[in-house]
Amino acid sequence: MQTDRPQPRSSASEDHNLMDTIDAVPLAKGHLPLLGHGASLLRDPLGFVSSLPSMGKLVRVKMGPMTVIVVCDPQLTREVLLDDRTFDRGGPLYDRSREGAGEGLGTCTYATHRRQRRLCQPTFRLDRFPGYAKVMATAVEDVTRSWRDGQVIDLSSEMSKLTVRVAVRTMFSTSLPESTVQQVSDDFGVIAEGVFRRMVMPPLVNRLPTPGTRRYYQAKDRLRRIGAQLIAERRSDDRDRGDLLSSLLSARDPEAGADSASMTDIELSDQIFTFFLAGAETTASTLAWSLYMLGRAPDVEQAVHAEVDHVLTDRTAVFDDLGNLPTLNRMLTETLRMYPAGWLLTRVVARETELGGIRLPADTTVAVSPHIIHRREDIYERANEFVPSRWEDAKPDRTTYIPFGAGARKCIGDQFALTEAGLALATIAARWQLAALTDRPVSPSLKHLPAPRNLMMRLTSRITVEGAPGIAEQPVR
Repeated sequence: MQTDRPQPRSSASEDHNLMDTIDAVPLAKGHLPLLGHGASLLRDPLGFVSSLPSMGKLVRVKMGPMTVIVVCDPQLTREVLLDDRTFDRGGPLYDRSREGAGEGLGTCTYATHRRQRRLCQPTFRLDRFPGYAKVMATAVEDVTRSWRDGQVIDLSSEMSKLTVRVAVRTMFSTSLPESTVQQVSDDFGVIAEGVFRRMVMPPLVNRLPTPGTRRYYQAKDRLRRIGAQLIAERRSDDRDRGDLLSSLLSARDPEAGADSASMTDIELSDQIFTFFLAGAETTASTLAWSLYMLGRAPDVEQAVHAEVDHVLTDRTAVFDDLGNLPTLNRMLTETLRMYPAGWLLTRVVARETELGGIRLPADTTVAVSPHIIHRREDIYERANEFVPSRWEDAKPDRTTYIPFGAGARKCIGDQFALTEAGLALATIAARWQLAALTDRPVSPSLKHLPAPRNLMMRLTSRITVEGAPGIAEQPVR
């Protein structure tokens, strides 16, 4: 009889005595008592994981007392991502994410994933995207309308404000009070930062009543209350409003019985939380990194400005424009290569298996990192440089370019995120030039991931008195 759990792969049983154990996997440098590699991950997470491939295809990393096998090879990474029965979603990243998102689509295990995917899939049909794009364009207008020439903005904060507005309006088709939208934006920023911090620190440290821990739980509780209130209101008025919540409320699982075909309130709350955490914050990260990198690459910036000036002539970008902006799209592709929001993903081995000649017992924690693969010099020439032109004659390869993951657990909202980011970048680039206040490059700590926190940028209007595109004055660099 077929079970719900993954079966051991034949290679693990047939060659059991020929394979090495986990102890044969090299241990990453910088290990400290109690903290393991937590200090290195907190201080320089991207630099730390980028150093691992030099040690081998698999590397042992300590997150507190927990041993994690980090996969550094693209083929083995794909093997893990495609086999979600054996390498189930779990480990410190998803354990921490479940504290807030519950068992939503992004955090649930294999046992419930297929049902959730069937229920959520209609929400992201491409024929719904023109409608979503209108909401996105309105949110871009709302946020950028308040900007002034010469103003200094906190880029990540402004992008979070934008993406939370998109999330609120596409999910609920209603405008929450400005104070609530700002609170939601702030709370998700606290949670996104807290998830990664709590992932690498020992459980004992996470239980300490520090100010950061208190802020984390307060933010989670506030967001849960807001979601529960909005679900209750919509249950009492079941009109289809054309938004994400209406789609989720009306979704039915054709493979389930009548009593379990639709989502419960708890499932709905988990999906809403997941959508905000996995959607709003990660897209804000992509926008912030894109605009930051654009400001540091004058040649790319000039080409993008010329393109949006020609296509938009200062109007707000719409869905049909996205196919006419190849330069901007290459810039976005390159940003996602350099700074994938899901830079480290963890899995748990369901039953004993083999990976790269190593026998992995059940419950072994495995991590894959799009950042590791995207920054390998043997795959990408000038891998640590922002080079959008690399995509002029090349298409992203599904094994070596994985900003949204792969397989059945690939991000269901990838096209939603790309649409939102493309519309926002095009409209902002048509009207504004952004420059960092310092030439010193950002060195991301764990606090800066997935987005570069406290990145101050000066705005320079690109709209002349007559209203035509053009640089009003040179930005202060």
